[in-house]
Amino acid sequence: MSETGGDENRNQNEVRVPLAHRVPDLGGLELLLAVARHGSMGRAARELGITQPAASSRIRSMERQLGVALVDRSPRGSRLTDAGALVTDWARRVVEAAEAFDVGAQALRGRRDSRLRVAASMTIAEYLLPGWLIALRAERPGTAVSLLAGNSAMVARRLLAGEADVGFVEGLSVPEGLDGTVIGHDRLVVVAGPSHAWARRRAPLAAAELAAAPLILRERGSGTRQVLDSALSAHGGLAEPLLELASTTAVKAAAVSGAGPAVLSELAVREELASRRLVEVAVEAIRLRRDLRAVWPTSHRPTGPARDLLTLTRRGRPTE
Repeated sequence: MSETGGDENRNQNEVRVPLAHRVPDLGGLELLLAVARHGSMGRAARELGITQPAASSRIRSMERQLGVALVDRSPRGSRLTDAGALVTDWARRVVEAAEAFDVGAQALRGRRDSRLRVAASMTIAEYLLPGWLIALRAERPGTAVSLLAGNSAMVARRLLAGEADVGFVEGLSVPEGLDGTVIGHDRLVVVAGPSHAWARRRAPLAAAELAAAPLILRERGSGTRQVLDSALSAHGGLAEPLLELASTTAVKAAAVSGAGPAVLSELAVREELASRRLVEVAVEAIRLRRDLRAVWPTSHRPTGPARDLLTLTRRGRPTE
């Protein structure tokens, strides 16, 4: 075996002792600095809130670890050895760097705790979140909130990509890769403008009749569409939409204009039903109810402002 090959084998077989085993801990270095300032083991111990025997024991432990004497002890006090003075100078730089690290970490925590990124499906974003965010602002006035509104599939993508801290969806189940909790319930209603023939019906629609009718619908991937697809799957499935729109507001506006019937959250059409700009159409034999959920990535339960928002949603849950 060549000499070079032997050196390589020795290097590969060397076990590196971790730095934490070779360098005194921060507490020991802070104690050494206090001894240097006060010239007394007792006063240094009192400054750090420990007993003098504990301080002496810690200095002896550092001396054994480093293999040099750091402090000369006498009835007149404690003074640094030449090696102790040199180690103290190094210790000061280490402690200053640790303090800078702590300041930076606190700043990161502060920025984290002063921002909240929310992703929500359209109905929750438009009709529930504004009230929750107003309440959150009263409790956390310094929190900057950003809201990403879309369908339930978008919410899942944003959360899994780390682009949101908490999400809200309206579908039948928790999207894959997420955990969640039910925060309320919602009912879908079939609505039409007052001039539409369905608005004048006395008998409820049959489920098959609703399934066969061209409707103004939300896009695939939305919680509303998911619930409707499921409810009508046993009745022939949905017909080709009359219009397919990407927001609850757009669907509602089209229905109010008389373009055709729509299926929307009861939360979204309360005012229009009360003012008779839309009429609810009864449907028999199908269940159009759904859970409203807060969701987050699996094993990453919300903290900070996201946790506070989740608490607020539970104070006034929409119920069936």
